[in-house]
Amino acid sequence: MEVTLKDLTKIFPGKGKHAADVVAVDHVDLQIPDGCLLGLLGPSGCGKSTVLNLLSGLLAPTEGKIFFGDQDVTDLPPEKRGVGLVFQSYALYPHLTVLQNILFPLQNLRGKDKLTKEEMLQKATEAAKLVQIDTLLDRKPSELSGGQQQRVAIARALVKMPKLLLLDEPLSNLDARLRLQTREELRRIQNETGITTIFVTHDQEEAMSISDLIVVMKDGKIHQIGKPQDIYDDPQDLFVAKFLGTPPIDLFDGYTKDGKLWIGEEAVMDVDGDYDGHLTVGIRPEGFVPSQTGAFTCGLQRLEVMGRDVSVVCQHPFFIGDTFRAIIDSDDIPKVTGSTIRFDLKPSKVYLFREDDEQRILFD
Repeated sequence: MEVTLKDLTKIFPGKGKHAADVVAVDHVDLQIPDGCLLGLLGPSGCGKSTVLNLLSGLLAPTEGKIFFGDQDVTDLPPEKRGVGLVFQSYALYPHLTVLQNILFPLQNLRGKDKLTKEEMLQKATEAAKLVQIDTLLDRKPSELSGGQQQRVAIARALVKMPKLLLLDEPLSNLDARLRLQTREELRRIQNETGITTIFVTHDQEEAMSISDLIVVMKDGKIHQIGKPQDIYDDPQDLFVAKFLGTPPIDLFDGYTKDGKLWIGEEAVMDVDGDYDGHLTVGIRPEGFVPSQTGAFTCGLQRLEVMGRDVSVVCQHPFFIGDTFRAIIDSDDIPKVTGSTIRFDLKPSKVYLFREDDEQRILFD
């Protein structure tokens, strides 16, 4: 099912006599293709969970419209939207077994949607098999691991085969190894069901690894929409460039003049563009190439060997911060000697941003 948001806005009244209203979602326009797994990404307070609650019907928008396919569902109550919602806390009933938790949404169906006990049991069993917990149906939530509880919550959301599946940071309570395993399972489940899915997270690595598309938000506004790798390679502004990437992008004060990019007193790269003046230079950690004749000279602090790759920790007087990391191949370790290191820069990994509005400056 295709989902469309048109001019969607949510304003919460300020608490207190003189408190200002809070604009949680600010005139958002978004079209989510049928069968897409979309990652809604941004820092805490950016509005991503509010968007999820507006889609589910738990919140009513201040302005704007929500369409499921051609149907305007803006004023439709949650129970009539055909949405499955998985919360961060899982929200399982502790006194019920796994099977009873999964059955619960089906037992509340009324009218023409009401099912027989046999039909409900069949659907619940199928949902449990899909998330691979069909051997745990007699257990209570307290007898399950965090990952197993999360699977129960997903099975409960899927048992009615919703038109739209909404996941609100469902992996945040899991340890690192289990998060990796479970996000791969989420991708498998979404592929098998074909249900349009929106996955809310503040973890950019999580979003990039499983999403067909990602939406990057800040202060209730969408900053960029696109395929994960496209946004990483081609950020539209400084916020997006900083938010995506591990290690994060390295930022320097610089300027362009006469077709050259300068950082401090070094012309580090040729640039072909119309902009001359001060700017912020962003360089992805993998954009540094050690070279004895490199144009960019940095102070060498230490090496952090990570197997195939090596993190070179450096300092530079025009770096915005204390130290930065350059990721190089382990074969280049012999080139790293002494108290300084010189780099050539990969043009495709260098980004220029205006100082005033932080928008990207394109160059050839």
